[in-house]
Amino acid sequence: MKELRVVRLEDTERVSFGPLSHYQPIIGDDEGTTPVRTGIQTAEPGYVAPVHSHPYLEILHLLDGAAEAWIAGQEAHPVLLKKGDTLALPPDTPHSFRVVGNQTLRLLGTHASPRRIVQYADGTPSDARGYRVLAP
Repeated sequence: MKELRVVRLEDTERVSFGPLSHYQPIIGDDEGTTPVRTGIQTAEPGYVAPVHSHPYLEILHLLDGAAEAWIAGQEAHPVLLKKGDTLALPPDTPHSFRVVGNQTLRLLGTHASPRRIVQYADGTPSDARGYRVLAP
């Protein structure tokens, strides 16, 4: 990038993460033209992210709502995150989160990678863009 770039959330693609959540990529593309990728995930009460990991640092910043997050194997000791909190997840660390309460969760995710790469603990495949392949 050599110029200012403005991305308006209302103009971004909406990628379904199932009936209770979707993701909107903001910065980054399939060609990996930026050193990081960002996006907004919106999740409704009842949503639980599948356990997954990334081979790079992931940073989650809560914009609205609340969530509990945990590292696989430590589900009994989740961390409560509220609006304004930020969570940094080390590379190759299987993790998950769930929406807490009755408010919609919105979080800004930053992937320290030019490409979105996700490995799901249950073996569900990712497509070429790093999105979970959902059953039809």
